[in-house]
Amino acid sequence: MNHLKQIADKLPEYGLDAMVVTSAPGEYYAIGFMGEGLVLVTREKSYYETDSRYIEAVRNQVTGCEIAMRTGNSHAQWAAGKVQELGLVRIGVEDQYLSLRDYADLQKTFPQGTEFVPAGELLSDLRASKDEEEMEYLRQAQAITDRTFTEILNDIRPGVTEQEIAAKITYYHMKFGASKNSFDPIVASGPNGSMPHAIPGGRQFRQGDFVTMDFGCIYQGYCSDMTRTVAVGEPSDEMRRVYDTVLKAQLTGIAMAKAGVVGADVHNAAEDVLAQAGYAGKMGHGFGHSLGIEIHENPGFRPANHDPMPLGAVVSAEPGIYLPGQFGVRIEDVIRLEEDGCQVLTRSPKELIVL
Repeated sequence: MNHLKQIADKLPEYGLDAMVVTSAPGEYYAIGFMGEGLVLVTREKSYYETDSRYIEAVRNQVTGCEIAMRTGNSHAQWAAGKVQELGLVRIGVEDQYLSLRDYADLQKTFPQGTEFVPAGELLSDLRASKDEEEMEYLRQAQAITDRTFTEILNDIRPGVTEQEIAAKITYYHMKFGASKNSFDPIVASGPNGSMPHAIPGGRQFRQGDFVTMDFGCIYQGYCSDMTRTVAVGEPSDEMRRVYDTVLKAQLTGIAMAKAGVVGADVHNAAEDVLAQAGYAGKMGHGFGHSLGIEIHENPGFRPANHDPMPLGAVVSAEPGIYLPGQFGVRIEDVIRLEEDGCQVLTRSPKELIVL
């Protein structure tokens, strides 16, 4: 897998002679390899330099570019030499990843007169729309996480701790074929569920608890993500009412989701459902975020996003209600935006499960 041609084809649109790709996600998107190196994409040809730790794997796996092994100079010095050799001037950089120190190093190293252009959007816009190869990896990642949810239900009972379930989620992910988690699992029980990003601790599950689990894995470099809230023993009437409200909000947002819809409109439609049920202001986060090589990408279903969502975007749908000191509920699926609607990648059931 690589997207060198797609990047090169975008350079004229941004008025660039070349793009320097230095981030791990950008490198993986560009050449399909996640090591340590630098990708230089010009309008005519692409180049990649890495070091001796990765060179054998790179030569076996990476195609579509000239490969070099670092022999002492920094990657920036190597790229500067290429820029000078080719007479390139306007160089795009990933401004959202580039530190001030690394930027200063580029300025010091590259030929005098080089113009560095913030061009992170060139890559992020390309990455927003997933192609079929990327979709296959995303579907496989999601299938592993769905299978993990099925297994983890057998482990949830009174007396088990949040930390134990988080550890078993990690184990199941690896057992079923993931390379690692896409983020540290969130397992929040009882009153801890009111914290959307609670850190799993030693609290033991009790009869009457809601347990919210937010987790995902990485398969072939691509992320999955899902959240389910289950009940340990019979929930109260209010707990059921909150769960049903969150599910209705999620289904409302999913029904609206398609390519071209404004991100904020989907979020606001879900917020309206919560408000009508008496839970205005009880979510506190966006309806969903894009994901792919990274667990959080752009664009998203957020109040501040007034742009149309792109065709082929893969986005989470995860409304929640959080009641401090009591409990919380979040339900999350991952969807792919199509012209006339969306495809739901997540297969796990969403009706309330009482264990």
